Amino acid sequence: MSETKVALAPWIAAQRTSLLAQRGHAWLLQGPSGLGQYALGLELVRAWLCDAPTEQGACGQCSSCHAIDVRTHADLCVLMPEVQMMALGWPLSEKAQADIDDKKRKPSREIRVEAMRDAVEFSQRTSARGKGKAVLVYPAEQMNHITANALLKTLEEPPGDVRFVLASEAAHQLLPTIRSRCLGHTMVWPAQDQMLQWLQGQGIAADAAVSFLRAAGGRPDDALALARSGRSPQAWSALPQAVAKGDVTALGDWSPAQVIDALQKLCHDLLAASVGGAPRYFAPADLPKAVPPLGALTRWSRALAKAARTADHPFNAGLMLEALVAQARNTLHSKH
Repeated sequence: MSETKVALAPWIAAQRTSLLAQRGHAWLLQGPSGLGQYALGLELVRAWLCDAPTEQGACGQCSSCHAIDVRTHADLCVLMPEVQMMALGWPLSEKAQADIDDKKRKPSREIRVEAMRDAVEFSQRTSARGKGKAVLVYPAEQMNHITANALLKTLEEPPGDVRFVLASEAAHQLLPTIRSRCLGHTMVWPAQDQMLQWLQGQGIAADAAVSFLRAAGGRPDDALALARSGRSPQAWSALPQAVAKGDVTALGDWSPAQVIDALQKLCHDLLAASVGGAPRYFAPADLPKAVPPLGALTRWSRALAKAARTADHPFNAGLMLEALVAQARNTLHSKH
């Protein structure tokens, strides 16, 4: 599956122009998920490698830009967990692809040290096109310590014509030595009306854009992903009441990780309501009228956090879903 084409958001374009005006061999793009770290990182490397770049970025027409579009640029190395590489259309190394094709192992959910070693070797080679080389790492927090240490020496003493962009949704998880060797950029959180206008430009109805943006906690990329996932705003609004009834079918086609994420959002809003705060992910009218006690919500929050650690490897997804919904129903009807 290749990446669905998305019009570049104006706030990403503005950040790209700002960063291109500054010098440095390594950038760390940091901030919460859904703010466009990957899009901005890709825009930077496109501009660095472009045959005819402008102050606003890559030309979009030259052979370098085309090579990036079709994922074949000889001077660009992309480091991601293999599951994301495959989802976004980036090719794996021949050995990694062969291992997965032969079912010797599943695609990795973290950035493998073998891929990092390949990237270090790539950075030491001569540029194929004569415009320098670029390494894009996303999400950078998916490097374990061994992988990060393999990158560290190259960041400390970079070969002359290679530049790095590390894009992270949890920069605090990176080694301090990695962070200190990069120029830091905190992602801009766009204005509400700007995000809604952009979402509508992607073909999302105005009222649905409002609902998806709320469900995503005000993060535009996550809102777009929700809109394109086949979920409806009505189903999201109905979720709290369905869970209160113990209705498993409301979450039947969701992965365990998606179910836990949705329940954590519901728990967050109920915790906020229990102390007089405003909900963030659901409209106030969607929430149960009787808010469970703070103690019950706190216990539920801890249980969901524990479940999230094994969400990608459930023993039995169906049983896990039933247990999560039963736990949610019990909490919503709790009196103490």
